[in-house]
Amino acid sequence: MKKLGLLLSFLFCTVAFAQNSEAKKVGPPEGMAMVGESYGAGVSANSEKSAISVKKLDQILKKSAKVENVAIKGKVVKVCDKKGCWLTVETANKEKFFVKMKDYAFFVPTALEGKTVILEGNAETKVTSVDEQKHYAEDAKKSQAEIDAITKPQQETRFMASGIKVID
Repeated sequence: MKKLGLLLSFLFCTVAFAQNSEAKKVGPPEGMAMVGESYGAGVSANSEKSAISVKKLDQILKKSAKVENVAIKGKVVKVCDKKGCWLTVETANKEKFFVKMKDYAFFVPTALEGKTVILEGNAETKVTSVDEQKHYAEDAKKSQAEIDAITKPQQETRFMASGIKVID
């Protein structure tokens, strides 16, 4: 009986140590973000063909505060250095918008920066608080002066991605 108790104690400690080690992993996932790779739920072939511009998205958002199941094409200009949990995308007309991952369910590697992607998900116009803007500025490793310069809420287009695919 003592051997069984000792064995169970050993197994419990081993599992607890493994879980603790896993929880301490910090940073975005590894990866090269090669053409064809997908993140999250992926992107349908139809979305690749029907991706719209941010200009078109803005026109749609003027009529409706939220657009669901839309696809947008753009170039990733910044990925969260801490976890890969958000990114900034620039479109062909040089407009930028902020992207978060749906349900915080997936992250992307920093190697995604500079790649052209198709995003599939939902978009909305949102007012972002000063605190939230400062949080993202800290994640982006902006200078303290840049963070301190954030003093007003900002209205912006936000995209909640369910899937991302590298196309170039």
